Amino acid sequence: MPSYETKDPDFYNRYLNDDDFRNSLVDYLIDRTYEDYSISNDIFNKENEENSQLFEKMKKIVPRIMNEVSGFCNMITASDNDDPLMILYDHDEKTIDMFHYYEVNGIEVSEPYMTFKVDFSKEVLEPISYKNDAIDIEISSDTQNKDALSIKDDLENYANQWLDKLLEKNYIVESEQVFKDSINKREIYHIDYDGSFIVYTDMPYSLVKEFADNYNYIVSDKIQKEDILINPVQSEKINYQIMDKDLGKRTPKERYNDNVAAIRLLFSLEKQGRNATKDEQDILSRYVGWGGLADAFDESKSNWANEYLELKSLLSEEEYKSARESTLTSFYTSPVVIESIYKALNNLGFRHGNILEPSCGIGNFFGMLPDEMKGSKMYGVELDSISGRIAKQLYQNSNIAIEGYEETKLPDSFFDVAVGNVPFGNFKVVDKRYDRLNFNIHDYFFAKTIDKVRPNGIIAFVTSRYTMDKRNSNVRRYIKERCELLGAIRLPNDAFGDTKAVSDILFLQKRERPVLKDDDWVSTGITEEGYVINQYYIDHPEMILGTIEKTHAMYGREDITVVGYDEPLNESLGKAIYNIKGHIDEFDIVEEDEYEIESIPADPQVRNYSYTVIGDKVYYRENSLMNKVDVGDTTFKRIKGMIRIRDTVRDLITYQSEDYPEEMIAKKQRELNDYYDVFTQAYGLLNSRGNTIAFREDSSFYLLCSLENLNEDGTLKSKAAMFTQRTIRKKKEFNNVATANEALMVSLSEKAKVDINYMSELTGISNEKIKEDLDGIIFKVPSVLNEEQEEYVTADEYLSGNIREKLEVAKMSAAIDPKYQKNVDALEKAMPKELTASEIEVRLGATWIPVEIYQQFLYELLDTPSWVRNYTKLSYSSYNANWNISAKNTDKESVKADKTYGTSRANAYRLMEDCLNLKQTKIFDYEYDDDGNKQAILNKKETMIAQQKQDTIKESFNNWIWKDPQRREELTQIYNRLFNSIRPREYNGDHLDFPGMNPEITLRKHQKDAIAHILYGQNVLLAHVVGAGKTFEMTAACMELKRLGLAQKPMFVVPNHLVEQWGAEFLQLYPSANILVATKRDFEKKNRKKLFSKMATGEYDAIIIGHSQFEKIPMSIERQKMNIENEIEEITNGISSLKANNGERFTIKQLERTKKGLKAKLEKLNKNDRKDDLITFEEIGVDRLFVDEAHFYKNLFLFTKMNNVSGLSTTDAQKSSDLYLKCRYLDEITGGKGVVFATGTPISNSMTEMYTMQRYLQYSTLAKHNLQHFDCWASTFGETNTSIELAPEGSRYRMKTRFSKFFNLPELINMFKEVADIKTADMLNLPVPNAHYQNVAVKPSDIQKELVESLGERAQKIRDGTVDPHEDNMLKITNDGRKLALDQRLINELLPENKNSKVNVCIKNILKIYHETAEEKSTQLVFCDMSTPRNDVFNVYDEIRNKLLEEGIPESEIAYIHNAKTDVKKKELFSKVREGKVRILIGSTGKMGAGTNVQERLIAIHDLDCPWRPSDLEQRAGRIVRQGNRNKDVYIYRYVTEGTFDAYLYQLVENKQKFIGQIMTSKSPVRSAEDIDEASLSYAEIKALASGNPKVKEKMELDTKVSKLKLAKANYLSQKYDLEDRIIKYYPQKIKAIKTRIEGLENDIKDLKPQKEFQQIKIKDMLIVDKKQAGNAILLACKGYDGQDKKYIGEYRGFDLYIQFNSLSQYYIMSLKKELYYPVELGNDVYGNLTRIDNAIENIPKSLKVEKELLQNTLQQLHNAELEVEKPFEKEDELNNALKKLSKINKELDLDKKENIPDTSVQKNDTGVGHKSKVNRMR
Repeated sequence: MPSYETKDPDFYNRYLNDDDFRNSLVDYLIDRTYEDYSISNDIFNKENEENSQLFEKMKKIVPRIMNEVSGFCNMITASDNDDPLMILYDHDEKTIDMFHYYEVNGIEVSEPYMTFKVDFSKEVLEPISYKNDAIDIEISSDTQNKDALSIKDDLENYANQWLDKLLEKNYIVESEQVFKDSINKREIYHIDYDGSFIVYTDMPYSLVKEFADNYNYIVSDKIQKEDILINPVQSEKINYQIMDKDLGKRTPKERYNDNVAAIRLLFSLEKQGRNATKDEQDILSRYVGWGGLADAFDESKSNWANEYLELKSLLSEEEYKSARESTLTSFYTSPVVIESIYKALNNLGFRHGNILEPSCGIGNFFGMLPDEMKGSKMYGVELDSISGRIAKQLYQNSNIAIEGYEETKLPDSFFDVAVGNVPFGNFKVVDKRYDRLNFNIHDYFFAKTIDKVRPNGIIAFVTSRYTMDKRNSNVRRYIKERCELLGAIRLPNDAFGDTKAVSDILFLQKRERPVLKDDDWVSTGITEEGYVINQYYIDHPEMILGTIEKTHAMYGREDITVVGYDEPLNESLGKAIYNIKGHIDEFDIVEEDEYEIESIPADPQVRNYSYTVIGDKVYYRENSLMNKVDVGDTTFKRIKGMIRIRDTVRDLITYQSEDYPEEMIAKKQRELNDYYDVFTQAYGLLNSRGNTIAFREDSSFYLLCSLENLNEDGTLKSKAAMFTQRTIRKKKEFNNVATANEALMVSLSEKAKVDINYMSELTGISNEKIKEDLDGIIFKVPSVLNEEQEEYVTADEYLSGNIREKLEVAKMSAAIDPKYQKNVDALEKAMPKELTASEIEVRLGATWIPVEIYQQFLYELLDTPSWVRNYTKLSYSSYNANWNISAKNTDKESVKADKTYGTSRANAYRLMEDCLNLKQTKIFDYEYDDDGNKQAILNKKETMIAQQKQDTIKESFNNWIWKDPQRREELTQIYNRLFNSIRPREYNGDHLDFPGMNPEITLRKHQKDAIAHILYGQNVLLAHVVGAGKTFEMTAACMELKRLGLAQKPMFVVPNHLVEQWGAEFLQLYPSANILVATKRDFEKKNRKKLFSKMATGEYDAIIIGHSQFEKIPMSIERQKMNIENEIEEITNGISSLKANNGERFTIKQLERTKKGLKAKLEKLNKNDRKDDLITFEEIGVDRLFVDEAHFYKNLFLFTKMNNVSGLSTTDAQKSSDLYLKCRYLDEITGGKGVVFATGTPISNSMTEMYTMQRYLQYSTLAKHNLQHFDCWASTFGETNTSIELAPEGSRYRMKTRFSKFFNLPELINMFKEVADIKTADMLNLPVPNAHYQNVAVKPSDIQKELVESLGERAQKIRDGTVDPHEDNMLKITNDGRKLALDQRLINELLPENKNSKVNVCIKNILKIYHETAEEKSTQLVFCDMSTPRNDVFNVYDEIRNKLLEEGIPESEIAYIHNAKTDVKKKELFSKVREGKVRILIGSTGKMGAGTNVQERLIAIHDLDCPWRPSDLEQRAGRIVRQGNRNKDVYIYRYVTEGTFDAYLYQLVENKQKFIGQIMTSKSPVRSAEDIDEASLSYAEIKALASGNPKVKEKMELDTKVSKLKLAKANYLSQKYDLEDRIIKYYPQKIKAIKTRIEGLENDIKDLKPQKEFQQIKIKDMLIVDKKQAGNAILLACKGYDGQDKKYIGEYRGFDLYIQFNSLSQYYIMSLKKELYYPVELGNDVYGNLTRIDNAIENIPKSLKVEKELLQNTLQQLHNAELEVEKPFEKEDELNNALKKLSKINKELDLDKKENIPDTSVQKNDTGVGHKSKVNRMR
């Protein structure tokens, strides 16, 4: 036979080439296959036979499973020795599992365990696996296994033997699950057997009977004979009362059975649609939830398999999931605990009210309510559907919401009491209002409930001990600020049965207002045993109901537990609750009328602060009560009608918001029209006085008012759009978003952040793919230490702000995790370009420069000797930004300190200190007046010289600072790091959708961007030009913040007269908004309490309030105290720091005085018994503040060491400091996101106003850059210039500091733009008319010319001091100059009228325009800030009016703004102007500026005079160049009288305006710019204007310059002569004396030998070797002589000894002499004197060293003096040029030189430039 082995090397060769071989191989294979088949067929037949036998045996044991009637049998035998047996059929897998089960040490064991594959059609049962751990066998059939046949045999053997044994033991069924439906086999009936009896089943009785008959069982009497019949519906709802105190104390299986019975009954009741009866409530009340029953949900627990399957079939998928999840968080509250809580509430005085249980389960707290509290209304919330539905059946009269607490819309401050057992778990719920707190579920329940309970209400919660014991005290602090802890009880670990968890009962009482001080219970402490528990329990051990022991917690970690005492729990609790002290007041009714108001508990369906009608009575809801309102019949009908309209409007709003079908909306609109028409026919317009009085207290009153569009006279113009069209933009549903980019836009719009999970849900794209698609558009914020914390932000957010800080974090992160390298790369590209030294301006005094650098400059500049450096040191106190140089007068011999850079009155050290402190040095002389009072007189000459030296020091500093390359590098790095790291963010709001907004209104691009800035940025300043739409920006931002949960209670603070207009515009944009508009009337004392209560407890979208009303809402006294205490502490630190650095006594005194004032303020607060006990700003709960026209708050106090600085307020405006405090509070609670300011003029006068805005909005940024002190800010960005000038009143000279320029502007503006959203007119293309500016120049009259000249003469007299300042001064002259330019009769009424005056030209212009536009009824405004209307004197207002009347203009068409003295009259007047009834309105900028919206018909405005401030000109123009003006072209006339002050003033103001515009709009502003400032005109300006020749001004300026330069030259010469004297005499003598002394010292040292021990001394020819005797001998020698001349007494160590007596100081001096004398002060000590003498001798070498240093220093001083004396006067050329120019101008002006150049030559010894004569004149 050939070989058919493939291993044969010839096999393949033969197969391919040999046909015979191939044929024989095929035959062989066919034969073999048949052979194999016959073998396997035999085996198969044998196997089949075996498997059929197994099927038969199993059928005998569980016939109903094998007939597919049931799916589960639990079986037992009569013997206790046999383990129970469980057999389960899995219909899906077609398998049967069979196993025994028993317990070992509480652990369930299932063995042996066998699985069969079953085929019912063929009736075969094939064993496929067997396991028996006891004999260590595990077999599984595997067809791939070569021993498969052998294994199958083994399995069949085991199966046969096991089934045989079971049949022998006669196992019978104990419980079984029978299929309801023979086809799908999903639903089952449960049957329990006792032998042959059926003892329990949920089968209908008819089916049970049939089943028993079929299978030979007897139905037990326990089974109901009939199916449950539908009971008749109960006529009355009943609340169940729990009587069983042991409810819930049963075994797990009993609790399970109770639960299932309750659920089955619930389903049955719901199917029948009826309420439970009393008996059925007994069954329902036994439902205890699934806490501790986790086994019933675990399919691996065989002893719970029956229950597992039952639950799966009984509950829906959602119910099953909810039940399974509740096994960890839901634990049953025992009746004993509930009873105790009610006892405590009873003790606290609670009898009836609204009770909330926020996690009510099946409502056991409701069922235990004591009889004395039965009058209460119960409100429950339950997440679990089954529990909630059972609770509704048990407590049929209570309000129970089946939803998560986070979804529940319960009113704030509504409930008197909250009780319950809060769920515990380490997870969070999403509730936008509380998300910012980041609390876990149990803490969230506390936070939300505090808001729901009224002030003084009680919260009694059972909670885990971790609420009190966790180390992080944030949650306890949050609770403590809002509630007082009345007491806490720690329960033993068995209080809740199975859980063994330790719980507390906390009793909290809500405070009237937040308190900031910590109570002890906020902290944890350590017990004597070393356990960490809450300090409350350490202080009150009696409140722990057991002993504390160590244990292992539920989840395995080491923990502590409380083991209960032997006594019953109710007794322990009974004792503890008597320690809960406090009292709950009955609810405070606001009106304190003599008669009692009838009240009923509030209906939550009625909005708070709203009317409702019940029967024929009107009620008004306030929090948890509804008070009956007594009204007349007509008022009753009005209220009832308006309630119907109100409720219809609210329904309509809901329909539109939630996108109901159009036909339903149209139907509701028809309804609204009908109700409105019927009502208004009977009672007039909703806005009418009668309806307003009747309904204004209703929270929806403003909503009703907005239903009518009124004419200016109050008549109906039209119904609002809501009657006929959609006014609410429906919310877009984003279900189908295709790309990651689109999803990002939606996420920003809907979540206000990058929410990757949300974006993934929207698109169906995986998180990773979204991140990949948005790479570079979003960035992950580095969090290498906590990678689970994923925060992504958009690129525009990540690549803006402080880039340098972010880059440092990114680099550190990239070093740990390379994926952050892309962050590093992107940030490096975004980093602002590094500035070089040439671009950075440094000012001496800039606080960012390190102290060491200033000190180095000082020492180098003045060649400070090394020994002086030990004493003279520079220090800086950050408290008050104060620089201090210690020991300023130590370096007395320095030429540089006293001559080059200093003066005889102020050395360079003092001048340097003043420079650093931004002070201009002042030198004062002191004289005594006639009454003997000391007076400080400014020494102008010395002061001027000192200030020139200061300029020299500053100039030297500027030349020195950048010279050294190393220093240059260090400083540029510091500056760049501090100030050049910010890239302002560009905000884009294109993705915003604004659900709820009126669809008829579309916001512009700049408005959306500004809203995005508010949503995503920090605090914001909307610096938008007048008319840019700031009102809508703030309104939309507010509503978006509310919608996104980023704000809860926004408040708008607006000018008083605009409050109601704001309310109307708010509702115009968002018709569905719920707003509170607080009017003046609301703030009257009688209404204030109700208003504040509304604010605090109402769920408003916005509260709108006037500026002056806002001030009346106080910060809490606690916070005011805290702020003052912090200030006192800061000042104390400042004083300590200054004292340590030997600071100026003046500064220390100033701080001490401030501290004293603050302490007095604090004492006043402490004593303050607030009579009007109003709610505070914190209690109202405002978390966003919108301030309109914020420039009204610019007058904010700031501390500066600079005196008399223009543009700075050092007076404390109360309203500004109040706002500042509130801004700081909001910064604290919102992380710097709580404040929005809006103003068209953020900078109106000086750049320093920018600092004020930064203090309000950017305080933390200023602090981060060490700029919170104004002086730090000023030294970094500003240059001040102080000059001596005549005070405006002309009585004295004063130092006036002005900001001459600002530098480093790009860095300042970048910082400012983090908050400022700047939009100017040229940046926006607003639909405003074209403005044509026309300057009308008028020639002056001869009288005007003469009067202008006289002004110059007056100015000269003031300067010469020949006029009393009360009679005339510069301010008067400036004012008279302005009056003169307007009309000469304002100077003197008797002067004749100038027919060509600018007033007359203006009148002609007004008349011309009036007649040209008569058809259109166009209107004109006339602005005149001077000469306002008065009856007794000539004034321009009456002049214009009278002339216009003479020309035939009707009197009714001319009006003064001054006559409209109230808001109502203003409104009426503006309305007439808009309608064209008043066509000429005359007023001042102050009264007719902001808020004057009369642009509709305006064609021209006339500026008769020029205001001081650029912002005033802008406000004037803003009245006409405004949206809503029907004219395309408008005209702005400016009238100027030539040769007067007019043109000059306009030029001044326009220069200021250009500067502000340049600063505000440039993307990259210039690095420096001159500042602007307001002032009266200077002497030089007046003289120039008076003459009409600008050269006069130039001459005056040159006069001053020459005067200063001559003074400087005189000082130079004086110093030069002094130095020459020093070089010739002083220094040579001093050098000779030092050299002689050095020679003497060197000779004395030659023979000096060191001496360790005393050897001998010669006193009066006696040689003494004993030290004591020697000491006594010296004392005796002293006693014998008291002369003041030196007397020889002996020798010691080669020195002669001399003594003398110092009679002044009363002590002896011993002098040791060789070549030089060495004095030693003697005492009374025997040994001490010898020690002193030895020390003096040993110190001689040190003296030599000092003298040598002194010689070097003196030689250096001589050298410096020689160099200095050679220097020419550095400003010689400047002086000569100035003299030449002056001479030339004098010739041009044809003035005699001698008369006009002031004599400025300086006499020797002159110290005061004629001071004495001046003082005497002043007297």
